[in-house]
Amino acid sequence: MPTLPLISSLKGYRPEWLRYDIAAGLAIAAVGLPSAIAYPALAGLPPEVGLYASILAVLGYALFGSSRQLITGPDAGTVMMLGAAFISLGVVSTGDRIVVSAAIALIVGVLCFAASLLRLGFIANFLSRPILTGFMTGISLTILVGQIGRFTGIRIESDGLFRPLIEFASKIGDIHWPSLALGVGLFVLLRVIGAFAPAIPGPLVAVVLAIALSWGLDFPGMGIRVVGEVPSQLPSPMLPIPQGAPIGELILSAAAVLIVSFGAGIVTARSFGAKNKYPVNANRELVGFGAANIASGLFGGFPVTASDSRTAINDSMGGKTQVAGLVSAAALTLSVLFLSDALAILPTPALGAVLASAAVSLIDFQTLRELWRISRIEFAFAFISIAGVIVLGVLNGVIVAVGATLLYLLMKSLSPRDAMLGRIPGQEGLYKLHRYPDARPIPGMGVYLLQGSLLFFNVEHVKGRLEEVLAGLAPDTRWLIFDAGATAQIDSTAVVMFEDIHALAEERGVKFGVADLHRDPLDMLVRSGVADRIGRDMIFDEPEDAITAFAAWSQKQPA
Repeated sequence: MPTLPLISSLKGYRPEWLRYDIAAGLAIAAVGLPSAIAYPALAGLPPEVGLYASILAVLGYALFGSSRQLITGPDAGTVMMLGAAFISLGVVSTGDRIVVSAAIALIVGVLCFAASLLRLGFIANFLSRPILTGFMTGISLTILVGQIGRFTGIRIESDGLFRPLIEFASKIGDIHWPSLALGVGLFVLLRVIGAFAPAIPGPLVAVVLAIALSWGLDFPGMGIRVVGEVPSQLPSPMLPIPQGAPIGELILSAAAVLIVSFGAGIVTARSFGAKNKYPVNANRELVGFGAANIASGLFGGFPVTASDSRTAINDSMGGKTQVAGLVSAAALTLSVLFLSDALAILPTPALGAVLASAAVSLIDFQTLRELWRISRIEFAFAFISIAGVIVLGVLNGVIVAVGATLLYLLMKSLSPRDAMLGRIPGQEGLYKLHRYPDARPIPGMGVYLLQGSLLFFNVEHVKGRLEEVLAGLAPDTRWLIFDAGATAQIDSTAVVMFEDIHALAEERGVKFGVADLHRDPLDMLVRSGVADRIGRDMIFDEPEDAITAFAAWSQKQPA
């Protein structure tokens, strides 16, 4: 039976590491506490749900996760996805939302384990960098608008990006100015700390300051809303069984949450893996994320993923193992048990400030600028992803994001690059004629290179290009060789195309051949009989072999 990753790492534990892990664990808890309290509000959940998720998820990942550094916890994108799932499922009451969120976390965990067993770690790649950047930007804008009510004290009923702004404009006379002043002041404080003193946990400073002011100035008496009662005990494990929520819809919602949470989480895992020079296996990370979500779901939490802020703190504080995560869980547990009275008077404008500041930090302006500079088409897909979240909502935005990624891949593959090859006098090898001015076609022979797979959706394009090549060959050309060295895959449609091009070439008195075809595509040509119709003598291991064969063939032809 395989040993748990945590047990394996503790076998080589050094006593001098303990002080680093304790310091890192306390810092992780300090950074995680504000987000654990604030993020549940994005999905209409009470603060304790975020605390439970922050504690139990860390324990689950610590036991089964493969990274010694990664810390799991609440994530803005994941919680927004959860909130969208509540709307889709028609879950309104707080009690029902608590049960459904735990059930979705549990299902996400099970799906993670199943995906790991099936080696489906590649699902993380369905949200490419431009698409993920756009998706998170759209979520960030939605989060920012969602804080209007917390900043102003106005109850905003509308959802989305523009409707809340319109509703706010119609109720602008109802602004509670003390709430607005507190929220804006704390937001500015957070941005200043982040810009000039990033080593200081700004959210913790803002929360402690807000609680102190609330206690000293009696914010509830001033009309400023506060969090209210927070349970001072941990929940007992239980199997969450939602009432009235179809299991099929729950699974679909969990699958959408999984794509976003794992897509964002594996980016964090890989980033810190690259920084600290250790490999990250997506399928192994699925096990860790699965354990984290199951632990969270069984104890009344919600879906979680890798937390970049907590992992960054762990890294900067020199945390050595998942003992740092265990220390952070212990510290948060003590907060639940002994700080519930203080958390109860935390003003909601402070939560709004923490969430708004986190949302601004999620907008990756640098990546968007890079995309604009490097690839306008990738920037366009990032913008499509932003628009999908804003216009269609977070849940449908996932479909738009994944669909945009697949469309982008399809567009990149529709028109694969190609080139005609030739020789440079006095040099070995073949060169692209359009790229090297000194390169010359091989007399009597054309060599066509395709740089991409040949599949049903691009076969007609490639066939058209080959027809153009045949029409443009010099009159004395007798052979046309298809260099397939860069063609990794073909399908049955491509096999038919090879036969069609062979027949067309014969009509024009040109022998058609293929060189450097990979094993699987070659097997397809053989099984279909096309290899025999082309002629086994016209299928070569390398283009150079074809050139040698052409020279020998030419010598045998009558003058």
